Amino acid sequence: MKTISRIVLSNFKRFETLDLHVDETLNIFVGDNEAGKSSILLALDLVLSGSVSKVETVGLESIFNVGAIRKFLLGAKKLSDLPKLFVEVYLTEQNNPDLNGKNNSKDAQSDGLRMDCEPVDVYGKDIQEALSGQEPIFPFEYYRIKFTTFADQSYSGYKKFIKHLVIDNSQIGSDYANREYTKTVYGAHATVLERNKHENLYRKNKASFKTSALSEVNDKLDEYKFAVRTGLKSNLVTDLILTEDDIPIEAKGKGRQCFIKTEFALKKTDGLHKLDILLLEEPENHLSHANTNKLIQRISDSQKKQLFIATHSSMVCSRLDLRKAVLLNSSGSAPALLSQLSDDTAKFFMKAPDNSVLEFVLAKKALLVEGDAEFILMNAFYKRHSGGATPEADSVHIIPVGTSCKRYMELAKLLNIKTAVVRDNDRNYQANCVDRNVGHVTNDIMVFADQDNSRWTFEVCVYQDNAAVCDSLFSTERKSLSVEDYMLANKADAAFELLDKKQDDLVAPDYIQNAIAWIRK
Repeated sequence: MKTISRIVLSNFKRFETLDLHVDETLNIFVGDNEAGKSSILLALDLVLSGSVSKVETVGLESIFNVGAIRKFLLGAKKLSDLPKLFVEVYLTEQNNPDLNGKNNSKDAQSDGLRMDCEPVDVYGKDIQEALSGQEPIFPFEYYRIKFTTFADQSYSGYKKFIKHLVIDNSQIGSDYANREYTKTVYGAHATVLERNKHENLYRKNKASFKTSALSEVNDKLDEYKFAVRTGLKSNLVTDLILTEDDIPIEAKGKGRQCFIKTEFALKKTDGLHKLDILLLEEPENHLSHANTNKLIQRISDSQKKQLFIATHSSMVCSRLDLRKAVLLNSSGSAPALLSQLSDDTAKFFMKAPDNSVLEFVLAKKALLVEGDAEFILMNAFYKRHSGGATPEADSVHIIPVGTSCKRYMELAKLLNIKTAVVRDNDRNYQANCVDRNVGHVTNDIMVFADQDNSRWTFEVCVYQDNAAVCDSLFSTERKSLSVEDYMLANKADAAFELLDKKQDDLVAPDYIQNAIAWIRK
């Protein structure tokens, strides 16, 4: 099986440097916008393609690190200081001497592929002239793109060592993307001999169409006649389409197109022409919740392909395997790996319904609450006891996690997320809020609960600290239940009513006030 073991980037898009060891089966890149998920997939696509024209189509201006260019233009602008870009893909042992060598930045004996983008020495004078003006422009025109193996052997789109496919569901309506997809999957399922035979028959049928069907029209004409387009831009591969039940998939809805393309690419293909690497950009795009679940199952069942997935979906991330996730944040360049999670925690996040794991792992600060009632009222409490500030303004995410606080605390410890856990003491503060969290509490992870065991849950604390407010709202027509018992029996409804009618009069229990003050530091 041909797989990637390591990716090294230098001056590629937002990454000045990136050195990432990857899993041989599944890698899930998750992060907020502009965090670099798509950049890593693009880097892999370019270096695996070996296509100079593909790089030129994307544009050097769009793939070169802006910071490196700015730093150069603000400096002495020496030719020797011109920044260079490279992408290195380290491969598992392929037993191919054309791949193995030390032509890499680590000087490591390894199989691999490398793409370089660097200035051409012979254009030194021209580059200097371009940089000598009052408003110098970076000399992209004098850069060259080069593809070499780690054995320092050139390769190109006509000589590929790895078969790969990109499916970008954000561009599902693009004619170019559809053609490239069909071309690649056709090449994965048809041998070279079959492709040559198909191309030959296709050209013969085109010629036959000209001499038969078109002859009826052409016989009426003298100097100018009709023919069928031939050539590289109009051949079998460019004219092929994929169908389902004889209906072109381009004629189907975007959600169905996304599902079909991904499912078809995931199918097992044997032999020399199978796909080795599959790059999926937002596979959940355009899919319903049910179809996203189906697609996740197809991905889970996929065999003999290494998958790289960029996603915003908590479901995709956690249900596949959170330990395969690579977390990227727009405010930093170093990714965080979740492979260090314990088996129990990883399995929990894979199976737990409707969890908020993605929101949590991307947060700078998090305030975790147990139930719906706490979540409903927490924003109002936060605003009142922070001098009018909002959680959003303080970069604090309020997340309901049920009784799974310890799972999230393990994540918080791994990712260095400042986390306040607000929970009930369940009638035993020492056992439930202190002893059971030994090893999880740190300087940046704290548990907040009422220390009075008689104030055992959130509703009891809210009622006792706001008795007059609660009585005025809920005591009318109470026949059997006390107001406190009513709030315990109708937790979410009572919280909604308090928020709707009395939020300006409510005071948060002390332990919640303490949590808010601590998380804001």
